[in-house]
Amino acid sequence: MRLLERMRKEWFLVGIVLAIGAAKLQPGVGVNGGPLKPEITVSYIAVATIFFNSGLSLKTELQTVGCMPPPVSSAVILTKAVGGNEAAAIFNSAFGSFLGIVITPLLLLLFLGSSSSVPFSSIFSQLFVTVVAPLIIGQIIRRHIKDWLERKKPPFGAISSSVLLMIIYTTFCDTFSNPHIDLDKFSLVLVLVIIVSIQLSFMLLTFVFSTRNNSGFTPADTVAIIFCSTHKSLTLGIPMLKIVFAGHEHLSLISVPLLIYHPAQILLGSVLVPTIKSWMVSRQKGVKLTRPTV
Repeated sequence: MRLLERMRKEWFLVGIVLAIGAAKLQPGVGVNGGPLKPEITVSYIAVATIFFNSGLSLKTELQTVGCMPPPVSSAVILTKAVGGNEAAAIFNSAFGSFLGIVITPLLLLLFLGSSSSVPFSSIFSQLFVTVVAPLIIGQIIRRHIKDWLERKKPPFGAISSSVLLMIIYTTFCDTFSNPHIDLDKFSLVLVLVIIVSIQLSFMLLTFVFSTRNNSGFTPADTVAIIFCSTHKSLTLGIPMLKIVFAGHEHLSLISVPLLIYHPAQILLGSVLVPTIKSWMVSRQKGVKLTRPTV
């Protein structure tokens, strides 16, 4: 029973495993030109659905940051579990989602440079059609049905995650249908070790930076900083990769680090929650004891 409860709670991670397994068994279903027609249903409809859903769910009035609904963000969940500054984590996730739409393609342009064969003009036009436009339309519609959304509270996170599973499935269908691509176990283990090492290093760096004297951050702020600054968005990242590297034969290999990063950041964060919580509580008690009595 406990295992079933855990699986229901982590249904998205289970879904990723099942999607990759299904792609391995029947790769022909989800390849370009196959029955699912991913060149249309995924590249345009699925990606646009995710960002339209984000436009509907995301409050941009920003009158009270703490009232903003959190997007699909493990950083917010972990910050809340520790008892850190949840409002700051929510704002970071929401604001970071908007910045990512612009900054991610620009960073790719910077790193890939003019020597790359990636067609950036078509990429940015597709980004507008499948990302920016749905997001804006979702925001416009939200203004007219805001009260209804507040009452009904649609499962925005579950909808985006379900669509994302379809994107992951079709991505790996392309991989397993290509005989020239081989995912060896050693490489996967090596990627996992590198990702966990990077996460731990960045968590340590952000901890040291945010706990310096006169940093201005409270212990609760430090918790939000540790989680938010080291986490990557699978919900936004996979659609971005699907657009930027559309038609690339190694798209699934490019996606593997992000697919590993997502569960790794959740598992690592969950393991560290008790330790970070104990530190925060002890630090808060120390601050209270050092305050001068009136």
